[in-house]
Amino acid sequence: MRLKEWLVGVVPEERLARLSSRFHVIGDIAILYLDPELDGYKDEIASALLDQCRNVRTVFNKITPLEGERRTSRLELLAGEGNSFTVHREFGFRYHMDVARVFFNSRLGYERMRVAVQVKAGEEALVLFAGVGPFAIPPAARGARVVALEKSLEACGWLAENARENGVAERIAVINADAFSMAALLKRRFDRAIVPAPYGMDRIVDALPEMLRRGGIIHFYTFKKAPQIEGLKKRYEDLGLEVLLCRRCGNVAPLVSRWAFDMEKI
Repeated sequence: MRLKEWLVGVVPEERLARLSSRFHVIGDIAILYLDPELDGYKDEIASALLDQCRNVRTVFNKITPLEGERRTSRLELLAGEGNSFTVHREFGFRYHMDVARVFFNSRLGYERMRVAVQVKAGEEALVLFAGVGPFAIPPAARGARVVALEKSLEACGWLAENARENGVAERIAVINADAFSMAALLKRRFDRAIVPAPYGMDRIVDALPEMLRRGGIIHFYTFKKAPQIEGLKKRYEDLGLEVLLCRRCGNVAPLVSRWAFDMEKI
C-alpha cells in the first residue's frame, strides 16, 4: 500500500523519508509503526490512511516492540473508533480477536493456506504457538484432528471461540500450555507439526522429531539472515529431517527474513 504517495504535499519531504509504507491491516484495524520524528504529523498520516482504506475504521500506532507472554505491543490510538476488537477474514475463515491483547500477523495468510492445502483428512496435527487459531483452524476444516498449544490464556479463549465460529470445534483440542512442555503433556505422535515459532524460539525444533511418526511433516518458521540458511539445513538433517522446501516469506528487519521450512522425518 502506497502510504507515502498519499502524503506527498501533506508531510514535508524530509519527514516523509522517515515514514515506512509498511503497516498491518487486521480486520478493520490498521496498525502503523511511526518514527518518533513523525509525531507532529500523526493526525495527517492517520487521516490519509482512513481516507484511502475504506475498510479501515481505526488506526493505531505501535509504540513498543512485542512484549511478554502474549507477544503484544502497546498501541496508541491515532484515529477512528478506538475499539481494538475486530474480526479478520482470511480465505473464507473468520478470526475474532482483540489486537491490543493477542498476537496476530495478517501477512502470513498465504503461508497458512499453503500449509493447509497439504493436510489430508484424518491426519493428526500438532500446532504450537497457536495464537487465536489461524494455523490450526484451516487444517481442521480439511478434516485433520488438531491439538493446538498456546501459552496465552486470552489467546486460547479466542482460539476456542474461532473454532466454534468456523465450525471445527469438535476437531480442535485447545491446550493452554507452553510449547516446550509438549513432550511431557502429549504422550503421542503426530502426522504433522505446524510451528510458527516466535523470534528466539528456534530451540523448539530439537524436540519436534520425537513428536512425529516416521514420514511426518514439519512446517517450521524461523528468523534468519540468508547466509545462515545452509547451516540450518545441515542442522535439521542432523536431527533426522529431510528439508523438502525452504522459502523466504517476509522481511522483518534489515537483512533478516522470516523463512519457512517444510521437512519430513526420515
